[in-house]
Amino acid sequence: MNTIDYCQFLLSTQVNYTLTYFADHVKPLSHDRINRYLRGERLRPHLVWENVTHEIVLSENSDLVFDDTVLDKRYSSQIEGVRRQYSGNAKDGIPGIGVVSCVYVNPDLNRFWEIDYRLYDPDIDGKTKLQHACEMLSQARYVRQLPFRGVLMDTWYATKWFMLVIERMGKSYYCPLKTNRLVTESLCPGVYFRVDALSWTPAEAQLGKQVHVRDFPKGHRVSLFRLLQSTPRSEAVVEFVITNDRTSSLTQVVQEIVDLRWKVEEFHRETKQTTGIGACQCRIGRIQRNHIVCAILVWNRLKALAFEAQTTIYHLKRGLLDDYLIKELCHPTLKMVLA
Repeated sequence: MNTIDYCQFLLSTQVNYTLTYFADHVKPLSHDRINRYLRGERLRPHLVWENVTHEIVLSENSDLVFDDTVLDKRYSSQIEGVRRQYSGNAKDGIPGIGVVSCVYVNPDLNRFWEIDYRLYDPDIDGKTKLQHACEMLSQARYVRQLPFRGVLMDTWYATKWFMLVIERMGKSYYCPLKTNRLVTESLCPGVYFRVDALSWTPAEAQLGKQVHVRDFPKGHRVSLFRLLQSTPRSEAVVEFVITNDRTSSLTQVVQEIVDLRWKVEEFHRETKQTTGIGACQCRIGRIQRNHIVCAILVWNRLKALAFEAQTTIYHLKRGLLDDYLIKELCHPTLKMVLA
């Protein structure tokens, strides 16, 4: 029993991701042996990078995308590491395991890879989601020395502290602001307005406008753009995005860059639907952590195979059942009869 065996199970199984189901289909492995292995191993996030580094295609035009998701554990509240947190899918706070993801997007090839992640468990490490994102950003910039143009994120990560960290790294950011964020167009800040209360001329709608965000250092100005953003979950909405990138002077260009942010949503959706990342039922926290690592490894592998085959990971995964169905239709194990 090793990591490859468990990853192969996650890659091959269709709907059931439990250890019991695994043990029932791999002899002579027993449930207890699989459980002991996953409880004793300490698989870390760096394993994801080590296995994707030979697949990733680097580019100076690439972006790092940060976002988080919640693995729903509403029916398994006794699992270690589960805490109540807000879920965008449920539109409410639910018991779950928070995962903060870092995705590397190469727009030249329209491809992306999960290169790092962290589990949000402040009871264990005392870190916030922002601190996890900053840690992964520093790892990518200074340790792995990855080439990338900028950083994309959701409104939750659009804080002064995080944006100034990105600026000190010499990188650009594209941050959507909440509608109640206060800004001013004046060169001498005094009166601030909600970002959704600003008026826009036709020229500003196309080229953006220069603003100062409240609480930022004096004289610190960024470009503000008003975008019509269509999300996978809702109808088109107006979104206000700021950036320190002076080369992005057209709203259309900013729109194309910001749209890359949805790659991380695609990653979260696909891992939940094809790898069972949130389906592990074991109560032991270490097993949950190892399961999540293996699920991300499987997703990266599926994505590489789908690129080679010029198809989707859904087609690959569900295609595993094709031979079975053909065989059963020709020589059914369970035969249908009519009276």
